[in-house]
Amino acid sequence: MFFACVDIGGTFSDLVLYSDDAGLEIFKAPTTPGEFERGFIDCFALAAKHHGMSLGDFLAEVELIVHGTTVSTNALVEGKVAPVGLICNAGHPDVLTLREAPRKRAYTVAIDFPQPFVPRSRTCEVRGRMDSLGQEREPLSEQDVIDAVRHLKKCKVEAIAVCLFWSIVNPAHERRVRDIVAREWPGVPMTLSHELNPIPREYRRMISTAINASLFPIVSSYITKLGEVLHEAGYRNELLIANCVGGMMPPQEIIRRPIYSVMSGPTLAPIAGMHLTTAENVIVVDMGGTTFDVSELRDRRLVVTPEATFGMEMLGIPKVDVRSVGAGGGSIAWVDPGGLLKVGPHSAGARPGPACYAKGGSEATVTDANVVLGIIDPDYFLGGRIKLDRARADQAVARVAAQLKTGTIEAAYAIYTTSNHNMISAIEDITINEGIDPRESYMICGGGATACHIGEMARILGIKRLMVPKLAAGLSAYGGLLSDVRWEESEILHLTGGEFEALRVSKLLGELGGKGDEFLKQTGFPPERRAFEFSFQGRYLYQSWDIDVPLEFDGELGPGSLEKLLAAFHRTHERIYTIKDESDVVEFTTWKVRAIGNTGGANRRGRSLATGGRPMPKGRRPVYLGVGLGLTEIPIYDGQAIAAGVGVDGPAIIEEPTTTLLMLPGQTATSDSHGNYIVELRR
Repeated sequence: MFFACVDIGGTFSDLVLYSDDAGLEIFKAPTTPGEFERGFIDCFALAAKHHGMSLGDFLAEVELIVHGTTVSTNALVEGKVAPVGLICNAGHPDVLTLREAPRKRAYTVAIDFPQPFVPRSRTCEVRGRMDSLGQEREPLSEQDVIDAVRHLKKCKVEAIAVCLFWSIVNPAHERRVRDIVAREWPGVPMTLSHELNPIPREYRRMISTAINASLFPIVSSYITKLGEVLHEAGYRNELLIANCVGGMMPPQEIIRRPIYSVMSGPTLAPIAGMHLTTAENVIVVDMGGTTFDVSELRDRRLVVTPEATFGMEMLGIPKVDVRSVGAGGGSIAWVDPGGLLKVGPHSAGARPGPACYAKGGSEATVTDANVVLGIIDPDYFLGGRIKLDRARADQAVARVAAQLKTGTIEAAYAIYTTSNHNMISAIEDITINEGIDPRESYMICGGGATACHIGEMARILGIKRLMVPKLAAGLSAYGGLLSDVRWEESEILHLTGGEFEALRVSKLLGELGGKGDEFLKQTGFPPERRAFEFSFQGRYLYQSWDIDVPLEFDGELGPGSLEKLLAAFHRTHERIYTIKDESDVVEFTTWKVRAIGNTGGANRRGRSLATGGRPMPKGRRPVYLGVGLGLTEIPIYDGQAIAAGVGVDGPAIIEEPTTTLLMLPGQTATSDSHGNYIVELRR
């Protein structure tokens, strides 16, 4: 019996398998843009061949497939979402244009003011108004709704978003709009803001509603097609889709709320990190073919942000905080008009890929630079399954060298170090800029290319200890194997510390917990595999922004509960902002439940390695280690031959079939009981 997770990246699709007999295994196949399901199946075909089985027989042995998809993320980044129409209150068609004002990069004058996510030509106003208490101030104009539907039909929209003021308190108008639209245009997909994202901030609620509606046709089509392809190939069991809050959802739930699949793949990496170490504060990095993703664990908790963005837009829903920059193995090196070397954000992707792939790519990439420097063995890429073309890499890097007026190997090292500094900036953004000292954190490195670069990055950042997992090249996919099903629901109930109503809060939390329990029941989880996490959003009086605070709830808020909630708020506020004011009034705005279905993933770990003596190098080769050391011949070790507890001193390279670890002088890598490499600074 196998459990599987497939994570589709920009260059490769990763499959991580677990079985009691074989433990953990990783298989990689090239990503197939435009036909992602084909690359998905290619991964299973490789695994089936490895186990000596036909694809159909192998899939019949797979109990569960978890999938981290990039379909929604790609659609948003590339602007290839479905055309959506927006129905909003009369007099307020500019919410998506004005946004919340540019609180970040306000003085960057080179940025043009972005166009609204839904253009004014597809934004329809309807008369009718609810107030903040849920009372109807003006009846809904049903004729306005009918006129809006007729207009949006002419605009050939593929989905409709409905966002009306204070629908989070009284959703009657939004529900009536849905009834009218369904009558006038049967079958058109609709998203209602009070159902998707019941929060009081109008821009965030409206943008999330519009994004969700625009992704519905794309995600629905992809997941439906993937399900059909899997069924045709012989798979008959459960499929779960990764979401952006650090868990899984059944396909029908992701189809209903496709916005939760945005950036879902990278959110799995910190899940893996949580299971790989007991450290309290962890930086998790993942360098793929297109991007470099950074996330964190603080006090062993996932960091969830309500301010996730893509481009100049806000996502509008909470998600695991993952920062990404265009610094992957396929990132293209280029020289700007001023003669400065740049790396990324554009990538060669899976097609045509780096020049050394010999698939039509001609521009120098980070992977090409690593081949030229001697870090990557062109005959051992993916364990020798793919042969790289060293001559094409040399030619591509030489063209950059000519523009820089330097030698080829010096240009390759410049590409290497420039890429490193791009990634270091991303790490500093999520640590130093948030008041966290990276030197006091443990680091876990994922992605097939990261281990080539992490030695120098750790030295510059001052990080003295880090881990390169055995499954580094499939860290996100491994996180998917470990993840549970997670589902969230929230409600608005505005209270203050001075006017707190414990009974109302208890009733609301009980209702939210009941919804979560029903969801897990419908998903097939027995009571003993269900768990619930509760939280609230709060702020000091007159503050603009809320913070998320966990709370303990066992069915009733008893005596002293307010004091505990206030203490938890002050403590969380101090951790985030370094200050607190226990004399200030606290406002409670939103109450949440997270329902968790235990999939048993925590038990899916690799087999323990036997201990042994220090291995002999399988060979030596010259590697360029910078201006000071130049081209240095260093030992190359076979990672498959390294036993538990064995240390390898740098400078040296450890080659695994799916990753290459470069250690610089003064660094030592020691294999733990599961084959993960613990890299430490010797001096």
